[in-house]
Amino acid sequence: MLNYVWFFLAALFEIAGCYGFWMWLRQGKSAWWALPALLSLVLFALLLTKIEATYAGRAYAAYGGIYIVTSIAWLAVVERVRPLSSDWIGVGLCVVGATIILLGPRFSTP
Repeated sequence: MLNYVWFFLAALFEIAGCYGFWMWLRQGKSAWWALPALLSLVLFALLLTKIEATYAGRAYAAYGGIYIVTSIAWLAVVERVRPLSSDWIGVGLCVVGATIILLGPRFSTP
């Protein structure tokens, strides 16, 4: 369960970091937005190393599902755009997929 906390925090910092560059390069905000964005992206990378997984690729694949959940939450909370029902269906599928990827090795026989 702690993996999901790390995934969520990593996603939050990755989205915040990318959002800083989005604001600078797409919304015409000051280039100073890049500094906290870079710090946020460093924190994202460090947080991903906390995931309990034997292989980085599997951790990153599972993280992708949680990233999608966090992105839709970001859309709703930060950008104040109401997610579509199709967004929520996709979120549900991604969480199931991330859980299967993360827990699958525990149930596999060597």
